Amino acid sequence: MKQRPEARGVGRSNSWQLQGDSLLCSNGGMAEKAKSASGADQTILLRRLPSVDELLLRPQVAEMGRRLERGFLVETVRSELAQLRREIVSGAPQEEASLAAEAIELRVVRSVEQALAPSLRGVINASGVILHTNLGRAPLPAAILEESRQTATQYSNLEYDVAAGARGKRDVHTSRLIEQLTGAEAAIVVNNCAAAALVTLAALARGGEVIVSRGELIEIGDGFRIPEIMEQSGAALREVGTTNRTRIADYENAINDKTSVILRVHPSNFTVSGFTEKPEVAELIALGQRLRLPVVEDLGSGCLVDLSPVGISEPTARESVEAGFSLVLFSGDKMLGGPQAGIIAGKKDLVHKVRWHPLFRALRVDKLTIAAMEATLRAYLRGAWKEIPALRMMQMSVEEISARTDAFHKMVSARIAEVDAEAEITDGRSLVGGGSTPAQSLPTKLIRITSARHSASELEARLRTGAGVMPVVARIEEERLLIDLRTVFPEQETILAEALIRALG
Repeated sequence: MKQRPEARGVGRSNSWQLQGDSLLCSNGGMAEKAKSASGADQTILLRRLPSVDELLLRPQVAEMGRRLERGFLVETVRSELAQLRREIVSGAPQEEASLAAEAIELRVVRSVEQALAPSLRGVINASGVILHTNLGRAPLPAAILEESRQTATQYSNLEYDVAAGARGKRDVHTSRLIEQLTGAEAAIVVNNCAAAALVTLAALARGGEVIVSRGELIEIGDGFRIPEIMEQSGAALREVGTTNRTRIADYENAINDKTSVILRVHPSNFTVSGFTEKPEVAELIALGQRLRLPVVEDLGSGCLVDLSPVGISEPTARESVEAGFSLVLFSGDKMLGGPQAGIIAGKKDLVHKVRWHPLFRALRVDKLTIAAMEATLRAYLRGAWKEIPALRMMQMSVEEISARTDAFHKMVSARIAEVDAEAEITDGRSLVGGGSTPAQSLPTKLIRITSARHSASELEARLRTGAGVMPVVARIEEERLLIDLRTVFPEQETILAEALIRALG
C-alpha cells in the first residue's frame, strides 16, 4: 500500500488550526483528534497545592519556625509554592506525589538549608597556582586566626592610645612594621593596590598631570585599567614613549608647569620582549629630584623578601624605597602573603598628605584586616617565613613535592585502578599567579590522571561540584587532568583522595 505523505510528515507543507478538541488541516482534511493541555486539569492541580498556613504547620517546617525568623520562613514557603504554580501553568509534567504536602515540605526545608548555607567556603586548590586570584589569592597564616578572633569578638584599641588615654590612629598598628621591613619613613594601608593608586594620585596630582610610559598602562584583574583609575583621581594622564620603548628624554620633554607626579608602573601581569627600552630607575628618580617632582612606583605584587634563591625574580619593596622612590604602592595579598590590602610607603610628608585626603577614610581598612596584616608582618620580622603559606609553597623544593606526590600516588593508585582510571607522576611547573611574575614558574611534580569513563573536562567538573565534599579545583593540559600538591595543604590530602575516587567512579 502506498503511504500517504501526511503520515510521513514530509512531502507536504500543512498549516494547522485548533478547533475545539480537533486539529483542522488547511487543506480541508481533519487530523487525528488530539488532547490539548487542559486548563481544567491545571486548575485541579493548582487546587491540590497546600496553603502557606498548612505548610507552616508541617512538622519539619514548624520545627524550623522555632529557630528561624518567621518572615524569612514565610517568604521561603511562598516562594516554593509560587514556583510550583509556575511549573503547573507552564505545562511542565508533574508527578502526583510531588504535589503532596510532604514533598513540598521537603522542598521548603532544602530551600531554607540552601539559603542558610555559606556561599563563601573553602576549596582545595590542586591547580598549582599559588596566588590564584579567583580562589582568594594568598591563604593567610594560621596565627591570624586567634588574633582575628580576639579582635572580632572583643573591644580593641583600634583607634585608642591606651598609654595616653586618648584617641589614637589605626595606622599605628601596621605602619611601624611596614617601616621596619621596607625602610620607608612612613606607611599607611588602604583596601587594595588600586585604591592606593587612586588616593595617592588624588592627593598629589588632582587637577594636574601624571606622566607615565605607554608601555606601563596595564589592565589589572576584572577589566580595571590603570588609565581609568587615574582618571577617577582627577589627574590628567600624560602618556610618553611607545609601547616597547620609552626613554628618559620622553619624560623630560613632557614635563610642564602642570606636571604633578612621575609614575612608574611595574608590569606585574605581562612581559614585553624583543626591542624594548625604558629608563633606569636611577635616571627617573634623579629627574624627579632635579625638578622637585614626586616619583611614585606602583610596584603591584609587593614582595618583601628576596626569592631569587628559589627561582623567582621579583623586585622587593625595600629595593624600591632604597632606590629613592617618593612613594611605593603594593598589594598585601600577593607576594607579601597577607590579607587584601594596598600599602603606601615612602616619604613621611607625602604619606601624611595622602593620609589626610578625604578619600583615605573611604578606602581605609577595618580592624580584621589590620589584625591579619599585623600578624603577617610580625612573621616577617621573626624570619618565620614558613608560617606564611604562600611563601612556604614558593620555597618548597622539588624533593619535598616529589616525596608528597609519591605518597599520595601510593595512597590512591590501587583505588583508581578499580574505577577504570590510571594515575602517573610526571614533571611539571607551578605558577605563582595573582598578577605576579608572569613569565616565571617553579618546577614541580604532577599527578596526571586518565579515565576510561570520563573525559578530562568531565572529571574537572565532577571534582568541582561533587556533593558532600569540599570542591576541588584542578587543571587540564593535553586532555589530561592534573593534580599539583604544591598548593594542597597536607591535611587536605585525604579529602582530595576521596573526592578524586568519587569523581572517577
